Amino acid sequence: MGLTEDRERFREVGEERREDLSEFISHGDLGGSDPDRVRIPVKIVDLPQFEYDQREAGGVGQGQGGQPQPGQPVDPQPGDGDEEGDPGEEGGEHEYYEMDPAEFARELDEELGLDLEPKGKRVVEEVEGDFTDTARAGPRGTLDVDEFFKRGLKRHLATDFDEAYVREGLFVADADVDDVFAWARDQGVPVSRAWIADAAATLSEERGEPVASLDRWESFDALDEEIDREPATHRIRREGLDSVPFRREDERFRHPEVVEKRERNVVVVNVRDASGSMRETKRELVERVFTPMDWYLTGKYDAAEFRYVVHDAEAWEVDREEFFGIQSGGGTRISSAYELVAEILEEYPYSEWNRYVFAAGDSENAGSDTTESVIPLMESIDANLHAYVETQPGGAAPNARHADEVETAFGDADDVAVARVADPDDVTDAIYEILSTEAEGDGNAPAGEAAKGRTDGGDRR
Repeated sequence: MGLTEDRERFREVGEERREDLSEFISHGDLGGSDPDRVRIPVKIVDLPQFEYDQREAGGVGQGQGGQPQPGQPVDPQPGDGDEEGDPGEEGGEHEYYEMDPAEFARELDEELGLDLEPKGKRVVEEVEGDFTDTARAGPRGTLDVDEFFKRGLKRHLATDFDEAYVREGLFVADADVDDVFAWARDQGVPVSRAWIADAAATLSEERGEPVASLDRWESFDALDEEIDREPATHRIRREGLDSVPFRREDERFRHPEVVEKRERNVVVVNVRDASGSMRETKRELVERVFTPMDWYLTGKYDAAEFRYVVHDAEAWEVDREEFFGIQSGGGTRISSAYELVAEILEEYPYSEWNRYVFAAGDSENAGSDTTESVIPLMESIDANLHAYVETQPGGAAPNARHADEVETAFGDADDVAVARVADPDDVTDAIYEILSTEAEGDGNAPAGEAAKGRTDGGDRR
C-alpha cells in the first residue's frame, strides 16, 4: 500500500470512524454544539511523512563531534527522548466532525435501531396533481374520451340483446305479445314490449297471417331446450360494432387532483424539576437525555419548536440557556408544570402540530400530587408522546414515587414512556426507551385516549 492509499485510509478513519455516538452522548462534551450543528470529537491520525533536516550534518552519515568510534555512545541530539519538566496536562489532539441534526438523526437511528417516521399535520399548500379526478362539466379539451366511450359501451351492452332469440318467442303456441314480453323479462333479456309488438307486426306482414297461428314451439320451455341465447359480448366479438349510442350524460371531464402538502412540524415542551433536591449531577443527566433528543427531533421534522419549563412548587418558562442550569430552593409540585404546559400547547393545535411533552426530575413530588393532579393532566393533554425521565444517581430515594406512579397509571400505553437514569451509561437506554415508544405507536392517539382503560377498567391499548 503506497502513501496515497495510506492517506485515503486515514482520511476515512477521521471522517467515518468518528467517536461512537453512544459514547459521545453519555460522556462527551455536549456544550460545544448548538441546535443546528452537532460537533463530535474525532481523534487526529498522524499521516506518515518525510521531513528534511536542515541542520549541517558535516557529511554523509556523520554526527556532530565527528565520526564516533566503535563502542563509543552516540550523544543524544536536542529534542531526542524525554526532557526535564512536569508531565503534560493537555489531552490528546482531536478535531471535530460537524453534522447537522438530520445527519445526527440518521446516525442515531442506525446506532440505536430507531425507526421514527414523522407524520405531516399542518397543511401549508394545496397544489394541483395529476388529472385523476373527473366531473360532469369542464372544458371540451379535458373530455376523458376513454371514460366517455366506456360509459356508452356499457349502456350498449346493458340494452343489447339477441333479437333472433326473442323473435323465436313469437312462434310459441298461443303466445301473444304480453306472454313473450313476460318470458323475455324472466330470462333477463332487456327488451321492451314495444319492440316485441313491432316484431310481431312485421312477422304477420311477412307471413300474411296472424302471429298466433305461427306455432313452432309447444311451450317456452320447449323453446329454451332447443335454442341458446347468445350473449351480446359474444356477438360483438364476432361481428364488431357499427356504432356506440353515446349520450351527453356519459361525458366526463378530467380535473387535476388537489394535493395537500403537509409540513412535518413538531413542538417539544421540555420540563425539568428545578427544586433544591436537583443537584448538579442530576441536572447533567437531564441534559444528556434531553439535548440529543432535541437534535434528533430537529433532524426528523421539517420544522421544530422547543419550549422550556422549569418548576419547584410553581412553574415558569425559561430559555434553553437557563433550562439546564437553573436551581431554586423551593419544594416540588410537578402538576404546576403540566398546568403551564397545557397553556403553552394551546398555541399549537394538535390537529396541526405533532406534540411531545418530556419531563424530568428525581421523582420526588408533594403528597398525592401525582395521582390526583399530574396523571389527570397528562390524560387531558393531547400529545404524540408523554415521557418522564427519573434521574436518581445511586438509586431511587424512598420518597421518589412519581415515576412508579406514572408507570402504574399508564402501563404499556404506546404514547407514554418512563425511563430511569442513574448514571451516564444509562442515557442512551433512556433515549431509546422514549423514542422507540413513539416509533412503535401510531403517533396520533393522545394519552387521554390511551389511558381511558385505566379509569374504565379496560385495556388502554
